Amino acid sequence: MKIFTNILVFLALALIVFNVTLLDFNNPFKGDSVVALIGIGASLCAVLILLIFRVSKKIEEKTKENL
Repeated sequence: MKIFTNILVFLALALIVFNVTLLDFNNPFKGDSVVALIGIGASLCAVLILLIFRVSKKIEEKTKENL
């Protein structure tokens, strides 16, 4: 499961980098820049969710060890 989450985090970070290249920094809220901003936000949310999932799995393993 750790490898799978690492791959997904890497893909989300790659999408962030890709969407940053699509941004027009002079007009960030017009045209394709809006789509890029939405993509960056969604990718950041995905990274956060995956990191929370990984921490929850570590907590679950520790609680199973203590039982």
